[in-house]
Amino acid sequence: MDFGLLLAHAHQTFVQALHAHLAERGFPAVGSSYGFVLRTLDREAATATRLGERLGITTQGAAKVIDEMVAAGYVERRPDPADKRAKQLRPAPGGVAMLAVVREFHAEYEGRLAQEVGAEDVVVVRRALAAPAATSAGPDPARLFRPL
Repeated sequence: MDFGLLLAHAHQTFVQALHAHLAERGFPAVGSSYGFVLRTLDREAATATRLGERLGITTQGAAKVIDEMVAAGYVERRPDPADKRAKQLRPAPGGVAMLAVVREFHAEYEGRLAQEVGAEDVVVVRRALAAPAATSAGPDPARLFRPL
């Protein structure tokens, strides 16, 4: 299997396992961009415009995802103290809970992989994946959302 297909297959397998893990824990409504949005908002509240900029998508695209996530109870809108017309977005309690489950899954997945192939190999894989990610996405990993 060529390298690109191997990476794509590994990613797809990881995402499927993550979504199954989330569904088992009561989070069935998970869009492909929800994790990027929640991790971005977990670092700092943002308006729809700012979130779109951070994710490399249009404000309209961000608004669509935000509406879905608000309806699912993962994101909440609050008045922006700096601009009465704008709304700040923050993770809602459901989003905070989902992020905790996601972080738990990531750690468990990496731990299982380390048991299968060895911890040293996982360190090598992390280093190999971090190099192109750093040069293509810049300093903000949330920008990885754009090509998905």
